[in-house]
Amino acid sequence: MSDPRATAEVLAAAADGDRRAWDVLVARFTPRMWSVVRTCGLGESDAADAVQGAWLRLLENLHRIKNPDGLGAWLATTARREALHILRKEPVPLPPPPMEEHDPAAAVLEADDHRLLWQAISSLHEPCRTLLTLSAHQVGNRQLAVHLGVPLGSIGPSKIRCLSKLRTLISPEETVQ
Repeated sequence: MSDPRATAEVLAAAADGDRRAWDVLVARFTPRMWSVVRTCGLGESDAADAVQGAWLRLLENLHRIKNPDGLGAWLATTARREALHILRKEPVPLPPPPMEEHDPAAAVLEADDHRLLWQAISSLHEPCRTLLTLSAHQVGNRQLAVHLGVPLGSIGPSKIRCLSKLRTLISPEETVQ
């Protein structure tokens, strides 16, 4: 549905209850909103919830929009915030650890090593505990950044700091095994 009217005019008509104006706004901005929420790592249904939430926020703030030409950016930002809210509420699903066949004695030693490692990780403060737990389950840096609500560029340095803290918790005797 192509409508050459300016966004300000369409927004004003939507605010006055014009259903066709709403359809124009939806057609104009929904694809961008979907793109934003999908880059946050949401699945189909959560992405739909985030987009719907952003439209709801527009409806709630319809008469407060001061710069109609910036509506696309406002909706994209609002959709991203809705996506982050969903990600923070729901834990990231973690795949089960891979199952491998081992020598029984090696399996016991490995299980003990894992127990000591996870015990040390669980004693760390946030966000290190979450960062290392999700990293161990091979969650990507982009999803980590979204889940923790931090810039993508800070994930690497944060991992280094957290691993350094973890090393100080593990005694030299435990690392020799």
